[in-house]
Amino acid sequence: MIEKLKDVEARFERIEAELSDPAAATDVGRYTKLMKERKNLLPTVEKYREYVRVSSEAEDALALSGEDDREMADMALEEYRALKKRIPVLEEELRTLLLPRDPDDDKNVVVEIRAGTGGEEAALFAGVLFRMYTMYSDSKGFRTEVVNCSETGLGGYKEITFTVSGEGAYSRFKFESGVHRVQRVPETETSGRIHTSAATVAVLPEAEDVEVEINPADLEIETIKSSGAGGQHVNKTESAIRMIHKPTGIVIECQDERSQFKNRDKAMKLLRAKLYDMKLREQTDEIASKRRSQVGSGDRSERIRTYNFP
Repeated sequence: MIEKLKDVEARFERIEAELSDPAAATDVGRYTKLMKERKNLLPTVEKYREYVRVSSEAEDALALSGEDDREMADMALEEYRALKKRIPVLEEELRTLLLPRDPDDDKNVVVEIRAGTGGEEAALFAGVLFRMYTMYSDSKGFRTEVVNCSETGLGGYKEITFTVSGEGAYSRFKFESGVHRVQRVPETETSGRIHTSAATVAVLPEAEDVEVEINPADLEIETIKSSGAGGQHVNKTESAIRMIHKPTGIVIECQDERSQFKNRDKAMKLLRAKLYDMKLREQTDEIASKRRSQVGSGDRSERIRTYNFP
């Protein structure tokens, strides 16, 4: 482990030397890549340097514990024992930091929530999940933005798609993909019976322009009138966008913004995320098939959590 940590520190120092060269800033792509790598390596390097410092101080304290001055020797021995307890903790933290990172962890995410079995109660549950995720995002300092939604009469959602932006957003949300089930007495129930309903959650890492190439010729874009609750704007201007990616058949609708251009931009962002997710799933098919034989399918049809309301 120590040799690997020394290699990480050496790489970090090479990056810092390259970044300090004024010529490095002229290549924006290279500079951005180096800054990102430096940021990823920094926690490991800082923890390793703390480990080296504590180990060195422990050795010095042990040497001083053999002094003739009894008071100084006792103080040194006490310090040595405290430092010796700290070393295994640092070693465990370093092992964790050396684990391979998911390259998508720092990306923004697109979250899709759809009502499943349970009718209107499932739509209400989808609304509860949406509020839960937006409140969680606020607590972490992330920014949420609704891309598209289909509301029901009682305030639930047949489906809602939103983005979560912030450092480490995907690492926080990636394990939420799957079927969420709720068991409760719904607002729509008059006789007090407990119902079981479900909603599906899909979490997609937001793809950057360089990761997914979209040929404009493959897109069919239509402008449509927004639908939903009344108002002067809704149903009077064609600001909503329906985008069809012809090679895959993916259809994206976006009507959240009043501006047609903003809706187009959001639709393109969502399409890029879906294509990136499709690309990732194709790459991991072989691994998934092996894993499936051991732990189940692992896809989005698996129930990952049940919420019980007494």
